[in-house]
Amino acid sequence: MKRIFWLLPAILLFCAGAPAQEAPQWELGGSYTYAAANISPSYASRFTMSGGGFSIEENLNDWFGGRFEMTALSGTEAGSNVNAQTYTFGPVFSYRKLDLVTPFAHAQLGAIHAGLGYLGISAPATRFDLAAGGGVEVTVSKYVAVRFQGDYGLSHFLNLRQNNLLISAGIVVRLGSARRTNSY
Repeated sequence: MKRIFWLLPAILLFCAGAPAQEAPQWELGGSYTYAAANISPSYASRFTMSGGGFSIEENLNDWFGGRFEMTALSGTEAGSNVNAQTYTFGPVFSYRKLDLVTPFAHAQLGAIHAGLGYLGISAPATRFDLAAGGGVEVTVSKYVAVRFQGDYGLSHFLNLRQNNLLISAGIVVRLGSARRTNSY
């Protein structure tokens, strides 16, 4: 665990020599995620999970990019420990006209892998997952931002639809410089 605390300052120090940019070419993020699972009012099996996530984003220009996200969650449902991992990818649309805040929206498709007991399943299973939402990145320096994100997650287990709410907060390290599309 102590190595993680040394890794972040080392990354930040390494990035200090990177050139200034309007939009970074790459964004590497780490986050804490809270999930309210199965939130539809008609479901009796509502529960919460928490965990962490990782994302990597390539910005093709100053407003469009693609992001891969992976999240690992665990919690307690009906007295049993449950876990799930999500793997999603999709487009990200960013508004970079503000100095300190970059709002964004995204829609990502992928998979959710749930362990034994998740929503009562009798064996681990992998199913389709959709995550759509957005958030803001608050600039700390040219190379570091804090990301706040909210997503609606849709999955299907036991032939039933699950509506999930995911809230994340974390650190983003910005690297390189993306191609600009406007010349004003």
